[in-house]
Amino acid sequence: MLRSVRRVSSVAIRQPVRSGRVVSAACKMPQYRFSSGAAALPASEAVKTLQPSASPKLISSGKTLVTTKHFSLTLWDDIGVVTLDSPGVKMNVLNDEVMSDIKTIMDEIESNASISGAVLVSGKPGSWIAGADIQMLDKVKTAEQGAELSRQGQMLNQRIECCGKPIVAAIAGSCLGGGLEVALACHYRIALDTPKTVMGLPEVMLGLLPGAGGTFRITKVPRITYPDVLDLTLTGKSIPVAKAKKLGIVDQVVSVLGDGLADSNTMTKEYLTRSAVLTAKDLVQGKLQRSSIDNKPTTWKQWFFRLHRVVNYASRQAAAKISKPPLDNYPAPRKILELVKNATYHTNKTLQKSLCMERESKFFGELLVTPESKALIGLFNGQTQCKKNPFGSPQRDPKVVGVIGAGLMGAGIAQVSVDKNLSVTLKDINDKALARGFNTVYKGFDTKAKRKKITTFERDQMMSKLGLTTSWEGLENADIIIEAVFEELGLKHRILADVEANTPDHCIFASNTSALPISQIAAPSKRPEKVIGMHYFSPVDKMQLLEVITTDKTSKDTAAAAVSLGLKQGKVVIIVKDGPGFYTTRILAPFMSESLRLLQEGVPVQKLDKLSKVMGLPVGCITLIDEVGIDVAMHVSEDLGAVFKERFQGGNSNLLKDLVNDNHMGRKSGSGFYKFSGPGGKSTRQVNPAAIDTIKKYAIEPKGKLDDQQIKERLLLRFVNEAVFCLQEEILRNPVEGDIGAVFGLGFPPFLGGPFRYVDSAGAANIVDRMRHYEQIYGVSFQPAQLLVDHASDPSKKFHNK
Repeated sequence: MLRSVRRVSSVAIRQPVRSGRVVSAACKMPQYRFSSGAAALPASEAVKTLQPSASPKLISSGKTLVTTKHFSLTLWDDIGVVTLDSPGVKMNVLNDEVMSDIKTIMDEIESNASISGAVLVSGKPGSWIAGADIQMLDKVKTAEQGAELSRQGQMLNQRIECCGKPIVAAIAGSCLGGGLEVALACHYRIALDTPKTVMGLPEVMLGLLPGAGGTFRITKVPRITYPDVLDLTLTGKSIPVAKAKKLGIVDQVVSVLGDGLADSNTMTKEYLTRSAVLTAKDLVQGKLQRSSIDNKPTTWKQWFFRLHRVVNYASRQAAAKISKPPLDNYPAPRKILELVKNATYHTNKTLQKSLCMERESKFFGELLVTPESKALIGLFNGQTQCKKNPFGSPQRDPKVVGVIGAGLMGAGIAQVSVDKNLSVTLKDINDKALARGFNTVYKGFDTKAKRKKITTFERDQMMSKLGLTTSWEGLENADIIIEAVFEELGLKHRILADVEANTPDHCIFASNTSALPISQIAAPSKRPEKVIGMHYFSPVDKMQLLEVITTDKTSKDTAAAAVSLGLKQGKVVIIVKDGPGFYTTRILAPFMSESLRLLQEGVPVQKLDKLSKVMGLPVGCITLIDEVGIDVAMHVSEDLGAVFKERFQGGNSNLLKDLVNDNHMGRKSGSGFYKFSGPGGKSTRQVNPAAIDTIKKYAIEPKGKLDDQQIKERLLLRFVNEAVFCLQEEILRNPVEGDIGAVFGLGFPPFLGGPFRYVDSAGAANIVDRMRHYEQIYGVSFQPAQLLVDHASDPSKKFHNK
């Protein structure tokens, strides 16, 4: 029997440090060799080695010339080192004060004859410039104000770009949005090769576009192609240093140094700064050319993707994607596509740049005041709020984690835990189950390694923190045990008794149940103050949300520890009170019930899926049932229906029961409402004939119209109304967590901002009016929550202040 197995990497725990290597990109037109149909690296790209030990002899740091609230300017020989270190915050962002300080710093650089060049570094570990200050954007009330804000950013970056003295960006940490726009305006870019150093233009995720010249400059980066530009600007994804170097966004890459006379972080920061100063000196002396951000393509791929026909074709392909649901609900991608397309064409550079900047600021202002942008910015603020622990620091921070159940959920929980350097022991009843769980975790990390997101060393290092056991060995000192077994109350009671008998008194018992009340699970507990719910969402490594459920007996310290663990795992955490279905499962249930009723009324499966995606859901409502599992949907429908009775009425749950009895349980069984390639396989997108027959068996005559608008409205109103009920009954602590839970846990349309922000924007009176209309037709299932009625009767009442 496999008692306790721990995979230990055969490589050393400390990763070897490369010897101060800096990769240098030549500025001249590169030469290419072609072999087997693929282009080799440019022959002119060489490896430039800097000697750290020699640096102190070459460079001496002198007096500080200028100090502002956010910046300091220190002279290192003839190079001004500008350090951005905003007080009282973890990350540097661009706001009115920072931009004003930049003007002061630029005045000194341009006017001081003792400064030949400059280097821009960050005083924040893990953050260079993380983008624009969201609070600054929140203050904008009109499109013209937004356009003026954009113009100020453009002029500031234009001043950096046109400075007669070379300015080098020494990037360590996140360089995103406005931060990358500043970096692109600099004359050379050096980046520290660490996982924390990422670059991107994520403005589209806020319903915006890069507004400080980014839509123009990104198209002029050496070696970047038009598809690369579309990928960066339309998805908002971040890229690592290696990818940025390949595209020409970064000119040099500096490796991390190990411990020496000081710790690794101090040594590396010093080395990055000195490397950037040496680079600035080379630029001043003409030994190195400035990184060119202009109209000239530097590779054959770049030249090819500047051709009008190619640009038009790629643009049509992109336009087709962003015109399909649910992306067609967002105006920003269309504006971005128009701007980068125009910026890519060969035209007069000065005229083209002027027109592009003018359009960029205009579009930025227009987008900033759209309801979609306001909703997305609200979600961003909500995420930030949900990444803080409202209970404070726990007395004992969970460091030793046990997970019971090595299925997909248990393995997923183990994966996100060891990924954050936590020690985890995975327990199940036999070796076969454990091996399956181990392989699931390993596959997750191995996929990352194959995609170059982590190294194979890092993969093995993380796997070495995962223990496997069929006994309680390895769990004697656990700080928290998370059970992820079947939704059977008796089984959970037996596991709870075993946990309390084999773990120390301080150990927390957390249940990953999605619907069973935590108070019922905790009923036989000897230490109910240590019992809590931690509802993860599948797949755990991809879904951001964690729903923490407290009972009346759960201690504050237990809640603090559970939230602390969730935050360590990289989750966005909401805290809800115990009750049937908690929050997320409860608000999903009436939505699914209404979906079933629509099927019974004759709406085809594929049409219902399509309309729910048109609403803005990432997947169709029927596809969602197949993904969750028809058996799970059946149990939830029965359990919550028994509690909430006629208010949860809609479709007939016997329809689900018949499908389950015939082994049509969704993806897990290979067939549900749709057919799949096999158990757990991909959807064939073909409707299951057996499901059609079952739907016909329970067919009913529609009571009202079945036009597209009413179908979408019925689904949306059931979802929103139940969310308001949860706030009314204090299951939710506040509307912010309600919005975050609905969007990040269930896929509620992000452009609506969540159910509570939707009520504010659509108007509670309008929503209550529509619900009263449907209540007359379908009865109490459309009865509006009293809190919603209260808001409807008083227009001054809002769930959100802004």
